[in-house]
Amino acid sequence: MKLQQRDEKHLWHPYTQHQTASKPLGIVKGKDALLWDEDGKEYIDAISSWWVNPFGHSNELLAQAAYKQLTQLEHVLFGGFTHEPAVLLAEKLISILPSNQQKIFFSDNGSTAVEVAIKMAIQYFFNKGEKKHVIVAFENAFHGDTFGAMAASGISFFTESFKGQLLEVVRIPIPEKGKEQLSEEKLKEAITKHKVAAFIFEPLVQGAAGMKIYAEKALDNLIKIAKSHNVITIADEVMTGFGRTGKTFACDYLSEQPDIICLSKALTGGTIPLAVTSATQEIFDAFCDEDVNKALFHGHTYMANPTGCAIALEAIRILQTDETQQNIKRIEQHHKEFVQKLNDNPNVENARTLGVILAFEVKTSGNTSYYGSIRNRLYDFFIEKGIILRPVGNTIYILPPYIVTNAQLQRIYSVIEEAIKEIAS
Repeated sequence: MKLQQRDEKHLWHPYTQHQTASKPLGIVKGKDALLWDEDGKEYIDAISSWWVNPFGHSNELLAQAAYKQLTQLEHVLFGGFTHEPAVLLAEKLISILPSNQQKIFFSDNGSTAVEVAIKMAIQYFFNKGEKKHVIVAFENAFHGDTFGAMAASGISFFTESFKGQLLEVVRIPIPEKGKEQLSEEKLKEAITKHKVAAFIFEPLVQGAAGMKIYAEKALDNLIKIAKSHNVITIADEVMTGFGRTGKTFACDYLSEQPDIICLSKALTGGTIPLAVTSATQEIFDAFCDEDVNKALFHGHTYMANPTGCAIALEAIRILQTDETQQNIKRIEQHHKEFVQKLNDNPNVENARTLGVILAFEVKTSGNTSYYGSIRNRLYDFFIEKGIILRPVGNTIYILPPYIVTNAQLQRIYSVIEEAIKEIAS
């Protein structure tokens, strides 16, 4: 019996309406930018398996780091204990994060990294005797699926079932070109009218909203406004971190730095779950007191897992090699050239790129909702052609592993052009 049929008996997939969805592909092998299904068909993984896999599938260096650590210390509880991989990774992260970041809190996925950040922000003020509980977030943001992260997210069908059960969140428009002043006014208005604890944002690129890109100067201004009103700023770098935008972190483009940063996904190069919430010394100090109740009471069984930390150290080493940095620049240049080509296509609008991220909208008269008919037709078309892409409505985006070859990139571009021709009205 095929994996698809065996899967159907017991498995419940994410973001899936099982009544209508196509059967999942049974993947049996991966190497570099390629995956193979159980029938031997080859696919180019053009989105790095939900943005986690920048260094290629079955990366031997990451596997060796995992094996070495597994044969020395696979795991130890982090409550009351520590270990070399966690200390080394914290030291390494502090050396590459913005200079105001001084403390590292480990967890196990992006949603939880955001959850921790929101709890830090709200409890920071509670510990100081202030009751500030409102979060400001961008419209159409996506920060995860746990309750705090879900509350901060603005994509309605993700949260519709839980109205009335979530944190109080005020939404402002992202400062896209022409909306910078409106975003600033809305942020000031939110801070004036509500007891705002934190302003959370995906720096420069909104991922799940369709790779919406906005300027660093506009974000600098918003961070400056928040800080001037004693509002904690949280950068969700779960998608943008570790080279995606062309720099190690999207925050590296900024003059104003956030108080808290959330990391996950590419942190371990697509191997095992690990996440980080980093914070300034000032944030940390608000939790240090003779009163035990002022501690941050949040933890996970597998937090700071030694094996995950060892892999993350190797992943950062690979990221910092000249070869990887040149690959990022190479992909960036190819993307820019393809954007120029897309700009001449009458069925394309808003072609854009930043780092290894490329996105655009297909002009169409069909249903462009998140999981609408256009999205499904595009997705099925790409799978049939051996390309793994997951359009967001009528938005097509590419976010390939850094190890993707020029020939594979050209194949991705070519199939995208075929899809536009076939599906655009």
